[in-house]
Amino acid sequence: MKHLSIDIETYSSVDIKKSGLYKYVESPDFEILLFAYSRDGSEPQIIDLAQGEEIPFFVVDALTDKSVIKHAYNAAFEWYCLSKFLGIDPVGWLNQWRCTMVHGLYNGYPGGLAAIGEAIGLPQDKRKMGVGSSLIRTFCVPCKPTKKNGHRTRTLPHHEPEKWELFKQYCCGDVVAEMEILQRLNSFPLPYQEQELWVLDQMINARGINVDLDMVEGALAVDEQVTGELRQEAVALTGLENPKSVQQMSKWLEEQTGEKVENLQKGTVSKMIDQLDEGKAKRVLEIRQELSKTSTKKYEAMRQAACKDHRVRGLLQFYGANRTGRWAGRLVQVQNLPRNYLNTLKYARQLVTNRNVEMLRLMYGNIPDTLSQLIRTAFVPSEGNTLIVSDFSAIEARVIAWLAGEQWRLDVFQTHGKIYEASASQMFGVPIEQIDKGSDLRQKGKVAELALGYQGSKGALISMGALDQGLTEEELPEIVTRWRNANRRIVDLWYSLEGAAMHVMEAGEPVGVRGVLMQRESHYETQQDYFTITLPSGRKLYYAKPFLRENDFGKPALHYWGVDQTKKKWTVLNTYGGKLTENIVQAIARDCLAVNLARLANQQIVMHVHDEIVLEAPKDQAEEMLGYVTEVMGQPISWASGLPLTADGFVTDYYMKD
Repeated sequence: MKHLSIDIETYSSVDIKKSGLYKYVESPDFEILLFAYSRDGSEPQIIDLAQGEEIPFFVVDALTDKSVIKHAYNAAFEWYCLSKFLGIDPVGWLNQWRCTMVHGLYNGYPGGLAAIGEAIGLPQDKRKMGVGSSLIRTFCVPCKPTKKNGHRTRTLPHHEPEKWELFKQYCCGDVVAEMEILQRLNSFPLPYQEQELWVLDQMINARGINVDLDMVEGALAVDEQVTGELRQEAVALTGLENPKSVQQMSKWLEEQTGEKVENLQKGTVSKMIDQLDEGKAKRVLEIRQELSKTSTKKYEAMRQAACKDHRVRGLLQFYGANRTGRWAGRLVQVQNLPRNYLNTLKYARQLVTNRNVEMLRLMYGNIPDTLSQLIRTAFVPSEGNTLIVSDFSAIEARVIAWLAGEQWRLDVFQTHGKIYEASASQMFGVPIEQIDKGSDLRQKGKVAELALGYQGSKGALISMGALDQGLTEEELPEIVTRWRNANRRIVDLWYSLEGAAMHVMEAGEPVGVRGVLMQRESHYETQQDYFTITLPSGRKLYYAKPFLRENDFGKPALHYWGVDQTKKKWTVLNTYGGKLTENIVQAIARDCLAVNLARLANQQIVMHVHDEIVLEAPKDQAEEMLGYVTEVMGQPISWASGLPLTADGFVTDYYMKD
């Protein structure tokens, strides 16, 4: 098999961070400036396309040769840009590409080329050059016209010849770094099924989903008017120059109420509103609460990312969640959309599209909250089609029951599926028939189910909103104890996984627990060292550079290097039984989704969110397609014998939560 490693540098007036790859390439002024390549590991060569050089015929031949594998870091970029440059159907040659970034993410490393180079231990001379960002800002994006630069809007090679030569070295350096990283990663290969899934992911991203831009523009216009009115009212009530200032607002509220204001966070503001009598202070806090509901950033993101055909593409990042391999959201962040509760979504959408602020206020009162609930509905099917939305029912709860062998839970999922009621019944010894939807016991069962499956305790219940739902802090420890007593096999799973991990690290021997295999895997020559967990699907979870050390509680624990999800930095992390359980359960749930994406690959999948798949289908085939999709998603999975999966769905003219 022949190999071609590639890196390109490009120009477009479209901001790729805000608008995404597809709109970036769609821009009329898009062009490829530099093309660096290496054939089968040879010294990289650079083609200066911006200054009239042409890609040699033998390289073009290799690019179009099905037997030549093309490698790049974040290969989706090179693949799509070169598709336009060469006039090739993007889908037609997609399966010839391999993404080294995805391979690195699979092996537990961070996403950026510079970041993985440092994390994986590349020598300094083979890492991504530190001046790269500055050079990209110089040559790859428009510049601000000034008297000094002759009022030009773009820097060309002849404007900065020395920097241009450095840029060419930088482009070649990226090829060197990518090849060196790939050489190290190849000792722990990306599974074939993950490569196939990446190809499918690119096809879904390239297809995109239609956006109702009339509604988006209406939402932005309504928001501008309403937030302006609210701010003016806040200024009039407070006399403050900047009512958004936490410092100014806190001081004003203290003067008005005579009470110390600790902070102006969401929860604090809600409690203060409940405690205050009608008056200026309460109204000002209500205004602050309304303004915090405004979610115009997502509407603006839709407008920025929509291509000429009104479709937004590139919404999903493959292997975006480092530990589990789940997808992450990009651009509009569809993984984090506000829920909708309005019963009259269609009417509300119409009012927003028509920019009818007065009727919106009359019908719904809180306009920012209404706009927030309508964000999902801006995603719509293309002409003549409808959307099919189908999702797994309680997928993580089913997976953890299956993995642990908690039979009473499996019985619930194989029959009525009422896990909150059944959990309360098990915890409190009350017949399930006596626990209805509004009962206190069901509420306790629900919050316990949501908070305690991954070794959570009192703090997890509070984080899940137990106190806001009427429970007292005093009764939380009892709920924890009762849930754990009712789910002894899940509790055993936590400690079994933790004990197995410790044994692997201490004795160096692989250990199997409930269908997963834990082991230490190292490669001396490439200096790669991992703690791995092989899932039932055959996919592995990687924990890089593992070691044992005492945790914050003075107890020996597995530590490893990974990306801190809060700080987004490569650092030392630690784990324990409940966290390992969470990683494994969420990873298996992800693999269940992956299986069904593959099963439905011939359908028009436009996006997927967590455990939900969204497709387009002709209106006259909608109900038939819905039945087919839910049936497919409920079918057994070969590597998950006995896992009870069911799916439910609906047909809709706009994306929503049913």
